[in-house]
Amino acid sequence: MTDPALLFPPLAGLPPELAAEVARQVRPMAAPAGTVLFDAGAACQALPLVLEGRIKVSKRAGNGREIRLYGVHPGELCIVTVSCLLGGDAYPATGIAETPVSALGVPRALFLRLVAEHPPFRDVVFRLFAERMSGLMQLVEEVAFRKLDQRLAAWLLARAPLIQASHQGIADELGSVREIVSRLLKQFEEQGWVRLGRERVEVIDPDGLKRLLAL
Repeated sequence: MTDPALLFPPLAGLPPELAAEVARQVRPMAAPAGTVLFDAGAACQALPLVLEGRIKVSKRAGNGREIRLYGVHPGELCIVTVSCLLGGDAYPATGIAETPVSALGVPRALFLRLVAEHPPFRDVVFRLFAERMSGLMQLVEEVAFRKLDQRLAAWLLARAPLIQASHQGIADELGSVREIVSRLLKQFEEQGWVRLGRERVEVIDPDGLKRLLAL
């Protein structure tokens, strides 16, 4: 197996005994797009260190509505997993391979030992945890205080000019339902702000969307 430290730098500089445990216990993981990597209510057994691809972490309500919490890219950590590993809790959310994913799986006991005994690893874990928490607080603020049309406008602007996504996919990202998102997109098109196509949205008047955000 390739030295994990070459793939995830915070594992570099380990004491020999700990390095040997990492080499022995860490295992490569590979999953095609669409694979459920963890589900709400399941036991948390290992931390995935993403090398390639992207994991979508989302929360689904009892009525079927889903909201995307964040994505995990190479070099980032899944804080839901980190929290569960530290607290010994079950997963409160679902993680799906949004693209083909290649990762290293760090078992819980080894993860806790790395946090306790290797300061560079611990520092990276807590720094990335803090950064992700800041993003989640921003998400809570947007969901609680910003109207859906403004959230949709901001989402489109962040991905402009051409967004390849279905109306259902956009609704999932925003924690809404397809019918409402479709209606808002149609209104945006009538305003001349976007052009709609099959599973695509083209932003043609970003200033119009920005004016909506300023209201």
